[in-house]
Amino acid sequence: MITLTHYIVLSALLFAIGLIGVMRRQNLLTLFFATEILLNSVNIGLVAASKYLGNIDGQIFAFFIIAIAAAEVAVGLGLLILLYKRKGSLDLNVIKNMNG
Repeated sequence: MITLTHYIVLSALLFAIGLIGVMRRQNLLTLFFATEILLNSVNIGLVAASKYLGNIDGQIFAFFIIAIAAAEVAVGLGLLILLYKRKGSLDLNVIKNMNG
């Protein structure tokens, strides 16, 4: 039987993986994916807690997080493509030294 603890441990592991990805931040694309992993780990925790508490509030919050993440993907990938076309790289050190 899968309990709330299993979901919380899974959520914590995914959050740790996403946090490590954000801390390493060598490439904008990996930073972008790590942020998505962080958001999905929070969604797992919210939905699991909502199910076990018997209310729907966590599921509603998860739905809004998914909607915000979809908007982030649309805008973020567009910006990443534009940066790659202009600079030829998604390395943060190259982009940090941009002028004008």
